[in-house]
Amino acid sequence: MSTISVIIPSFNQGRYIERTIVSVLSQQDVTLELVVVDGGSSDETLDILTRYESGLRWISEKDSGQADAVNKGILSSHGDIIGWLNSDDIYCPDALSRVCGFFERHADVDVLYGDAWIMDADDHITGKYATEAWDVGRLCDICYLCQPAVFFRRSAIERYGLLDEKLIYCMDYEFWLRLALAGCRFACLPQVLAGSRTHPETKTVARRIAAHQEMLTMLKQKLGRAPDRWVAGYARVMAEEKGLGPDHNPLGFVGMVLFVSVKTAMRFNRAVSWGLVRITVRWLMTGMRLMYYNGTARK
Repeated sequence: MSTISVIIPSFNQGRYIERTIVSVLSQQDVTLELVVVDGGSSDETLDILTRYESGLRWISEKDSGQADAVNKGILSSHGDIIGWLNSDDIYCPDALSRVCGFFERHADVDVLYGDAWIMDADDHITGKYATEAWDVGRLCDICYLCQPAVFFRRSAIERYGLLDEKLIYCMDYEFWLRLALAGCRFACLPQVLAGSRTHPETKTVARRIAAHQEMLTMLKQKLGRAPDRWVAGYARVMAEEKGLGPDHNPLGFVGMVLFVSVKTAMRFNRAVSWGLVRITVRWLMTGMRLMYYNGTARK
């Protein structure tokens, strides 16, 4: 039976990390190695790790970020299959046995991903991650892989390297793209494997503009251009961060989205594509309809 190594990068997530650890250690019918790499937490994290150290290995020391912590864990682990689980996410019951079973039945698969619930701070399910069937071209337009529900063979790391430690927000997306563009075989297991927690302290929520800027730069370097959907998505985030929205200020929202979309496209691609034009025109028409209906409702 294959051994699966689960890496948990951690920093001051004492509110959640016990639930994360329990979700891993409660997995059945699997040969498991659990490694927690903590960045020097000052909350209750170390007390929790000490309580569970019979079932895991852990270190706590200063690191240079999440990617550095995950890489340390990978390099200190030994499993044939690897997954990493942020210290506020969870695995669903029997997820790891299903993952290991799939890899054993499909020796040609390098990366496996499944579905995931989206949860709030109190474990309430608020939705389902928008996972899609595998398509490498589509992956360039949208990251439809949910990180805690993705697993890969150690051989992929040996062939194509560790996570890019220069990245703060999109190290997982860059890694998936790197493997996909190198020809690794991905497979989708249409079962819910994990819960991905979203709360105000989540860095991609708290720092949306910085996250999108890093994403655009990474995609430009990897693909030679910033895809239209990411350009438009960045423009939308910029408008929303200014307090503009399609429901309460549609004209201002659409105006800013158009302006930022064009400016961003020229910066990254030196041109405005027809695809971006179509996206922004759809948003313009939506904004005009909302203006009309809102005006009609007030009469």
